[in-house]
Amino acid sequence: MEIKTFKNPEATAKAFADYLCEKQLQVNRLNIALSGGSTPKLLFEVLAQKYLDKIEWTKFHFYWGDERCVLTTSGESNFGMTYEYLFQHIEIPEENIHRVLGENNPEKEATRYGKLITENLPSINGLPQFDLVILGLGEDGHTASIFPHQMGLLTSKEVCAVAEHPTSGQKRITLTGSVINNAKEVCFVVVGEAKAEKVNEILNITGHCELYPAAYIKPTHGELIWFLDKAASGKLEL
Repeated sequence: MEIKTFKNPEATAKAFADYLCEKQLQVNRLNIALSGGSTPKLLFEVLAQKYLDKIEWTKFHFYWGDERCVLTTSGESNFGMTYEYLFQHIEIPEENIHRVLGENNPEKEATRYGKLITENLPSINGLPQFDLVILGLGEDGHTASIFPHQMGLLTSKEVCAVAEHPTSGQKRITLTGSVINNAKEVCFVVVGEAKAEKVNEILNITGHCELYPAAYIKPTHGELIWFLDKAASGKLEL
């Protein structure tokens, strides 16, 4: 595991953009699972503003680690946010963007999307393998849409599953922990003081870390990298 810290959210986003830029120089194709939320929004803005001519976008095939079961026009749609801040600004073939159909029946869509991923990605250890999974961290310790009340999703044999937000009850489609941990690389990108306590508990295996889904993300045969800003790493004792 590698931990990288930066002075603020903007520097963290730029560092990850640099990392992504360097990574695409080494390969002909990258299968990436994106996350939603405010931190990826900042990352997408940086990529669209400063990396348009530095990245060969046709190499990328984009998937999502999780998606809310809403229309793409909803302000809660991860795809909608990615389109607004990144996709509409870059030249990428439409067939390279593999979105979750959040408007469809959740159970059927989890099955369909899992099948799509299985057909498109190489099979390693009996599961599809992403080149890179980008994750965020919730203040309750959740990641993707694997929440503390649904820990079984961490070890599910399915590729995708239906998750439910603990407060709103909103349905979501999420990659399972089994698929996330099968990736070649997993990168957490976390910023903000509100995440600092959970970051410390997870990385130091202390406090109530056993209750946090994010603590169980440990790639079986791949790499794990944490990109943190100063605020998110503020309580880290290494």
